[in-house]
Amino acid sequence: MPSFWKYEISHMTDPLRPNGPRIIAVANQKGGVGKTTTTINLGAALCELGQKVLVVDLDPQGNASTGLGIEPEDREYTTYELLLDEADLDSVILSTSTDNLHLIPATVDLSSADIELISNEKRSYLLHDALRQPAMSRLDFDVVLIDCPPSLNLLTVNAMVASHSVLVPLQSEFFALEGLSQLMLTIREVRQSANPGLRIEGIVLTMYDARNNLSQLVEADARSNLGDLVFSTVIPRNVRVSEAPSYALPVLAYDTGSKGAQAYRALAAELIKKYEKHAA
Repeated sequence: MPSFWKYEISHMTDPLRPNGPRIIAVANQKGGVGKTTTTINLGAALCELGQKVLVVDLDPQGNASTGLGIEPEDREYTTYELLLDEADLDSVILSTSTDNLHLIPATVDLSSADIELISNEKRSYLLHDALRQPAMSRLDFDVVLIDCPPSLNLLTVNAMVASHSVLVPLQSEFFALEGLSQLMLTIREVRQSANPGLRIEGIVLTMYDARNNLSQLVEADARSNLGDLVFSTVIPRNVRVSEAPSYALPVLAYDTGSKGAQAYRALAAELIKKYEKHAA
């Protein structure tokens, strides 16, 4: 096992959380791993369990916003204004069609944020401060899920500095673990420099095909190398999960009985159980 993975595993324990929502960055610098899909559907599943959830779309592609039914013309105030114009939370948070699931949307404007942030001396802390406005207590969210861009840029660093933990979707394919190494090192760097309390929430295997030997090999490799960091729940490759965004719905609403919906419910339950165990 690589030494830095041992380091991550040794720092899994959830520290005592300050008052306020639990903030989780959903991150992987590799695109197409199910990051946005996991953000949307985990959020919806947590809402079914009685949680009030805020999704922060930090990806300039705005896929989480589209997947939750927020059209571009309805995104007057976005994460761009939240970060760079210091917009207040009340002006940027939108409701979605899912009860208790709210969204701060994104547009392509966010693609220029990296350049604009470079000259800002607080460039790594802007999202941290924005999500700790006094209004956050009044809004009473239980969980904030940050959908990060598919790169390790300043936006992703902002998400990690703002968060209590990082959840990593890992596609069940060859070279998956090799691509994870740089992300783990970035998390360690953020912990050492800006957010000592940051931890790995866990790694969730996505696009898993139990009939495929490769998926089984990737799972065995991940569990062998990363142990308890890997969630017991795996997210199957499921056509209903793929179709749901085109209807601007989480798969839990699009096809509530599908294997994909059931898997995200199981992931949400596992996440809640983990927190209850740490709180005991």
